[in-house]
Amino acid sequence: MRGIAIIPARSGSKRIPNKNIRNFHGAPIISYPITTAIESGLFSQVYVSTDSSEIADIARSYGAVVPWLRDKILSSDTATTLSVLTDEIRKHQLIGEEPRNICCIYPTTPLLSAEYLKNGLLKLINGDWDYVISVTKNVFKPQRILTLDSTQQIQMLLPHFEQVRTQDLSESYSDAGQFYWGTSVAWLNSLPIFTSKSTIIELSAASSVDIDTEEDWLRAEEIFKSMNKKNRC
Repeated sequence: MRGIAIIPARSGSKRIPNKNIRNFHGAPIISYPITTAIESGLFSQVYVSTDSSEIADIARSYGAVVPWLRDKILSSDTATTLSVLTDEIRKHQLIGEEPRNICCIYPTTPLLSAEYLKNGLLKLINGDWDYVISVTKNVFKPQRILTLDSTQQIQMLLPHFEQVRTQDLSESYSDAGQFYWGTSVAWLNSLPIFTSKSTIIELSAASSVDIDTEEDWLRAEEIFKSMNKKNRC
């Protein structure tokens, strides 16, 4: 059962200017998730949601569909992924498209794997979930987080874990910032993503970098270069 992909790619990134179309190893970074999504065969269509004509033209050149430009009110710094996806899907309904499963894929995901996308869809359709989200396992135990007060004294954020052995603490995960699969019902009703009605697809640390800073960008480039080198061997 194929779904649709929606890649939200607004203009106006401040920490990394033109982040969504910046050159990444010879191509605009948004081209990588577009290509991966198309070649996965999981989607009847790959859409890009953007407020920028330049991003729209680049996205179309790599095979994505941009049927309209996003409203400015949904392109601000305060607009959420959930509000953007809800609006996009409602517009698709108005033109007669009724996808059952929708995957939100972020535009700066050059390490995106079609296999992870496939596994996410299988989990969604075979379980009673609203969403399936991509995550990475934390290498540290957040139960051991320390804070520092105004007198430079440390305190445990969660002091009731102080006497619990590290090996007895539960595993924890962080949003990998790559993709969210969701049912159309969940998206259209703006159901919260991080609840007990969501489950995960765990990504390897080497295949996931949430690109928010220049340091993240450089790390992603190094990993990408290393992965391509291994594939050529």
